Amino acid sequence: MSTIPLSNPAPHPRRERFTRLGRRAVLRLGGGLLVLWAVATLTFFALRLMPGDPVLAILGGASGNPTPETIAEATREYGLDKPIGVQYLVYLGHLVQGDLGVSYSQHQPVTQVLAEQSGPTLQLTLASLALAWLLVLALTVLTAGRQQWLGRLASLAETLAAALPNFWLGILLLAVFAFGLRLFPPAGSDGWRTLILPSLALAIPLAGFIGQVTRESLELTLDQPFILTARTRGLSDVAVRFKHALRHAVLPGLSLSGWAIGALISGAVVIEVIFSRKGLGRQLYQAVQAQDLPLTIGISLVVAAGYVVANLLVDLLYHWIDPRLEPAA
Repeated sequence: MSTIPLSNPAPHPRRERFTRLGRRAVLRLGGGLLVLWAVATLTFFALRLMPGDPVLAILGGASGNPTPETIAEATREYGLDKPIGVQYLVYLGHLVQGDLGVSYSQHQPVTQVLAEQSGPTLQLTLASLALAWLLVLALTVLTAGRQQWLGRLASLAETLAAALPNFWLGILLLAVFAFGLRLFPPAGSDGWRTLILPSLALAIPLAGFIGQVTRESLELTLDQPFILTARTRGLSDVAVRFKHALRHAVLPGLSLSGWAIGALISGAVVIEVIFSRKGLGRQLYQAVQAQDLPLTIGISLVVAAGYVVANLLVDLLYHWIDPRLEPAA
């Protein structure tokens, strides 16, 4: 008696989808490791090519009047007497082991500095990104596809916002709302009130960029047949925009959010100096001035890692929202 072979059960669509996203995440993480290696390499050689002697930075600068014997001892201790290629390989070996070294200027482990300064920068970055999207939803989503004059006015506001430099906007907000109206503290990192002006300085230009892309996509989406079908079912205009149109129109703006993380962290370098905030941006500015190689590379790696992780999450979220981008099984 012959038996009929049982066919293999079809893979569950959700499980297959997670598998494809997992493969994509592994590939993106591999590319992210290459990015981190490139950042460490470029930062290492760029600081080595800068004028000045890093040994003097280690010993507290020229004002410390170190003796030739002290300079020679520090040079040997930190391996700066070796060829630059050997220094590079030694430093890469330490990085692979998770050893970021000791800060020349602060004389404490770089990991400790990063642990103390990452929190305020992360808080500022996330608050700015959330505020930027709030401005986009309030201005772009509610005005796109309405009266022509209203759309043009909102589009002009987005263009002007995107053109504003972070540092100029930060100084303006500081002068008006901190020194003029005295509504917010001009400096510091303690409390939510110290976060509002720096977040606005970073969020407003970013909202202009995202709003321009989202508006164009939303106006095209509002002309699609499925939107007309949703309207005929008696849904309000706001419900149609947020429940149906926004999911499709938000994809281009969402893809920009990964880039936005890097832009916000870059802008934080200036904003944290202007508002005298704690954070990686201000530390990076001071580390470059002091030729603090371990701290500069450590902060650069953290910023690059944040950028890689943010782009990975945005990419996976993009493919999760829009399954059409996934290859057929």
